[in-house]
Amino acid sequence: MSTKGILNVPSHPHEHNHDAEASSKVIFGFWVYILSDCILFSCLFATYSVLHTSTYGGPGTHELFTDKMPYVLTETFILLISSFTYGLAMLAAHSKRKSQVLFWLMVTFALGFSFICMEINEFHHLISEGLGPDHSAFLSSFFTLVGTHGLHVTCGLIWMIILMIQVSKHGLTEITTRKLSCLSLFWHFLDIVWIFVFTVVYLMGVI
Repeated sequence: MSTKGILNVPSHPHEHNHDAEASSKVIFGFWVYILSDCILFSCLFATYSVLHTSTYGGPGTHELFTDKMPYVLTETFILLISSFTYGLAMLAAHSKRKSQVLFWLMVTFALGFSFICMEINEFHHLISEGLGPDHSAFLSSFFTLVGTHGLHVTCGLIWMIILMIQVSKHGLTEITTRKLSCLSLFWHFLDIVWIFVFTVVYLMGVI
């Protein structure tokens, strides 16, 4: 056995450990980002809690949201189902089933896009009725909180398109799988935030 062959053996485990360390740093960094987003949404929820009674003579939460509950429930179920379908995409990714990953990502994208369309439609109806974010402090805080969540979902959908292109082109490499894992954290986080939005804004608003 040549000396060159002996010297080349340790490089593979070293490279593997380096890649694993880099992956761990990326995941940790993304968790830090998620925590910073938690702080952002906490501030928005706190602002809404303070301002939700400042209607400036306009309709309050009960008048505004009671008739919209079936619509909002549909939105909620769509987003929760998208979280389940993304989970199926991750299971397929860990099993190295590229076609199934792409299929479930497309289903998740369609559900997320439907959610955004419904949210835009809700905003459009409110604004067309003269109940835009400039009408009162309550509506300003409402549009800011719900709109910020919708903006995050939109960013997630753009990210999802990019990942579908990368997986289709490069396959399920270590890098693309890591990116899928980061988007998974982001997407499930948005579902959890929406549950709080649904509970605090809509459900408590009609009670």
